[in-house]
Amino acid sequence: MNIESILMALIIGAIAGWLAGKLFKGRGFGLVGNIVVGIIGAVVGSFLFDVLGIKAGGLIGSLVVATVGALVLLFSVNLIKKM
Repeated sequence: MNIESILMALIIGAIAGWLAGKLFKGRGFGLVGNIVVGIIGAVVGSFLFDVLGIKAGGLIGSLVVATVGALVLLFSVNLIKKM
């Protein structure tokens, strides 16, 4: 990985985490929290999209995958916290 791809992953992670926070809780989690939620969400989203056989490419596709994964992550964490 070069520096540009790392920066792009951080930017996409931050945007995806912020979007997921806005959609799920109505607020973000701060810059570092958004990046963490977005990057973990990207991993979760990639796994889910692969299982479902959905291919998403490009910048917008990566953002959609990361946001959907972050929403699934936040939903799962919320369920675990309620137990």
